Amino acid sequence: MQRRPVSPEHQEMAFANPYADAQPPFAADDAEALRISHKIDEEIKVERERIRKRKAQHKEVKVLLLGQAESGKSTLQKQFQLYYASQTLDRERPAWRPVVYFNIIKAVRMILEDLDTSSFAVQSSPVQSSRLPSPQRSRSHTPSRAHNGHESPPIEPEINTDDIWRDDLAQVRTKLLPLLAAEDTLASGLSGGVTITGGRTGVFVRAGWQALASSTTGRTVPSIVKTNGPAANDLIARILAASRDEIVALWQHPSVRALMNARKLRLEESAAFFLDNIRRISEPDYLPLTEDILNVRLQTLGVIEHSFDINLSGTRVNWLLYDVGGARGQRHAWVPYFDDATAIIFLAPISAFNQYLDEDSRTNRIDDSLQLFTAICSNSLLKNTHLVLMLNKMDILKQKIESGIKVRKFITSYGDRPNTFEEVKEYFRAHFLQVHRRNDISKRALYAHFTSMLDIQATQKIIVNVGEAIIRSYITDAGLT
Repeated sequence: MQRRPVSPEHQEMAFANPYADAQPPFAADDAEALRISHKIDEEIKVERERIRKRKAQHKEVKVLLLGQAESGKSTLQKQFQLYYASQTLDRERPAWRPVVYFNIIKAVRMILEDLDTSSFAVQSSPVQSSRLPSPQRSRSHTPSRAHNGHESPPIEPEINTDDIWRDDLAQVRTKLLPLLAAEDTLASGLSGGVTITGGRTGVFVRAGWQALASSTTGRTVPSIVKTNGPAANDLIARILAASRDEIVALWQHPSVRALMNARKLRLEESAAFFLDNIRRISEPDYLPLTEDILNVRLQTLGVIEHSFDINLSGTRVNWLLYDVGGARGQRHAWVPYFDDATAIIFLAPISAFNQYLDEDSRTNRIDDSLQLFTAICSNSLLKNTHLVLMLNKMDILKQKIESGIKVRKFITSYGDRPNTFEEVKEYFRAHFLQVHRRNDISKRALYAHFTSMLDIQATQKIIVNVGEAIIRSYITDAGLT
């Protein structure tokens, strides 16, 4: 088994005095350099003692958030943060501003790409529109006479509506080019220059990105701040404000509406939320609301630790929550955290029954979740770990079922069951419970919940129930009662 990465505390101590052994260039500076070195050493000792006392006083509960990419792990982490440490989320709000901008720019780019590759939109566009020119009588037209002596109706020139819609969209696209040009720079800044194998584009963040993205200090900082600091964010905000009317025109365009109705737009789930709120978000004093932060799409790389102090019936517990990258290529990074985990919260987005993995277009995302859950249940390293299952994105599942999408078209085993929301959610719940019953090596209890992570009130009720159950079980198992 791989060794666990060095803890953040140890990393901080290891790099606290990088010049402690360096020789100053001038002898006159020896005394001052020595004094500074001793001061740093003393500060390190104090910090070590503080960490030792904290660990002695606080019981640690380690909870892993596991599941495939886009299952809702990071959104659940933000819900925990909102409930147990809302002040930290408030401090991070400026850092989420460029992430919201990126989500909007990406949505605009994806709409334009889908319009380029689809003839359906133009063919389905209505023939008449207030933006179309009024039909004019041809100058060469000479009224003809009917046999009864009356003039026949004038012959109107034909209007090529396809060309009109394309010209209309071309003008919008041209005005949006400065905004689209900012996407790669914004993504690189938020990711700190990090890229992943395969050339996939997007924002990929590691631990601590919020502090870097919102830094306003005058000292030398990593390149992420230079490309994504307050000045860069303000520039992109101005471009977004200047493009606001074009974004609204694009989003409300009949061609886009036609693609939406036919479910032929490949937009991320929260894209409509941001585009519907573009006027608010493009205001110069914009600061992300909680619902904005919960809706953003941001891909996690590696494992990010979040710490919350919880007081339960007089017992103080340090809740360590680990948010992990869920793509197939990142799942090996989970293993070092298995051996001493208190609990696992496994998220399965059952709304994804009609979607396939980015890494493997032949694998249905429900099948991948079931296989991953099977591996978790049967892993001997996790046999003493409490297990919580969250069947997530119920709001999106309901929307898909009510829009008429047939489950059996993508999940053949669903057969002729009624294509209703209640029937579908219970069908998937039964499959996950069956996986647990057949594969769980320790026959532990499984706590299963239907969840919609964007519903703050409902999710936080579940968080309280789940959190208290995990902590009470931990206290009982550790003999602390």
